[in-house]
Amino acid sequence: MGEARSQQAWAQTSSVLALIANLHRDPKKTRAYKPADFNPHMRKTPVTIEKVEIRILKQVFVDQ
Repeated sequence: MGEARSQQAWAQTSSVLALIANLHRDPKKTRAYKPADFNPHMRKTPVTIEKVEIRILKQVFVDQ
């Protein structure tokens, strides 16, 4: 249910963002924006999560 609520909220938010962006764009220089351009749930490339060992994370975040 939480995922569906998030998708619904982003659908509304991305529509408003696309409207505002289209109001302020130069039609001669850029194409019209679509709500999908602003919606993180509609990404064309999936986000990949890599698994790494804990010692690497310690080096990055603790030892720096």
